[in-house]
Amino acid sequence: MAKDNLGELNKDSFVALLTKLIGESKYVQNNPPELIPEEDRIVRHVLDALLPHSTTTGGGPLILNHVTYKPNRGNLIVEYPGTEPDKILSFVGMHMDVVTAIPEQWDFDPFTLSTDGDKLQGRGTTDCLGHVALVTELMRTLGETKPNLKSTVVAVFIASEENTSIQGVGVEALMKDGFLDKLKNGPLYWIDAADKQPCIGTGGMIPWHLHVTGKLFHSGLPNKAINPLELAMEVLIEMQTRFYKDFPPHPKEQTYGFETPSTMKPTQWSYPGGGINQIPSDCTISGDVRLTPFYNVEDVINKLNEYVEDLNKNIEKIPTRGPVSKYVLPDENLTGRIEISYDEATSGIACNLDSRGYQVLYQATKDVIGYVKPYSITGMLPLVRELQDKGFDVQTTGYGLMDTYHADNEYCLLSDMGQGYQVFASIIAQLED
Repeated sequence: MAKDNLGELNKDSFVALLTKLIGESKYVQNNPPELIPEEDRIVRHVLDALLPHSTTTGGGPLILNHVTYKPNRGNLIVEYPGTEPDKILSFVGMHMDVVTAIPEQWDFDPFTLSTDGDKLQGRGTTDCLGHVALVTELMRTLGETKPNLKSTVVAVFIASEENTSIQGVGVEALMKDGFLDKLKNGPLYWIDAADKQPCIGTGGMIPWHLHVTGKLFHSGLPNKAINPLELAMEVLIEMQTRFYKDFPPHPKEQTYGFETPSTMKPTQWSYPGGGINQIPSDCTISGDVRLTPFYNVEDVINKLNEYVEDLNKNIEKIPTRGPVSKYVLPDENLTGRIEISYDEATSGIACNLDSRGYQVLYQATKDVIGYVKPYSITGMLPLVRELQDKGFDVQTTGYGLMDTYHADNEYCLLSDMGQGYQVFASIIAQLED
């Protein structure tokens, strides 16, 4: 059995590699334009671990393909060939960039791996350099032990997951150029979730900006102004009310275990400035829609546009605040105006719970972890919906800790990573059957 051949995680080797990766985390922070990650710093350490077992230099079975679209920003595809060309499974999504860290806000150096008992501490331990090291150890062990597998096992380490404002760098470019096409022949496990359980659903996101134009005037004469702040507040109440009526909790959300239904809410407020005794000329409320995957992003955008169009036509009917508050000044032929715009929207994913890929992950989790409690979140896993739409059987899981994702004092547990390795080995063994 492949599981027996792969044994358990070599924890010393894993920690040694992770030490090197976290040592590079300062240079793979992804926050353009100030911080552009150099993922090839991570690639070099992964290659150092795998080249001795590769067809390139070591006379081993591993096939390595370093694919780069931008200088210093590579992806790495690692393949362990099986005996049946049409049988394949893949581990994808282990990204080599990290979110930023401000050292002064941490209790330890975020850019150096430190340990505290079972804790492995540092930026990227959970998201996602810990998974890079874990899957590297899996592929190294395959290359070293050379089990006779029917399935080809592929690992795809990717660039540019934490910020996709610079396009054509990571998995979307690999998919466009056909590097992932053959992965459609088997389950694709996206390894960038947490808490050792299958993540079977994620949310879509529609970032929106509601810009409201009024009329600037002295706050002592509010009857001569159109207060955009008051108009914006009333408009948002009406839009949220309509949104929750049109997109109520979906029956499938309970099946998939979503913690929340679809939501629309404000998160930011801005205005041009000025004195506190001045009603401003305009303001902008920004926020997002988090959408469970059972609703269509385009349908929501169309509805939001309809709300705004209707509110502009019926602005006199929008509730005002106080005896002189108004949104129309007939004598000046002035009317408040509402506009909405959007940043790039993304869709969520509902994994196929009837697929062989999910059934194998379910059983492996049950066998290794001792229980299975799949979960869903209205947070995003960027890029996975596009893979699913292209015909990949995407399943998601991970072995970091959800509570430390993007957080100060990030850490993972070495014992969790060890169990993750055993889950991977069980998946490989089951698919051989």
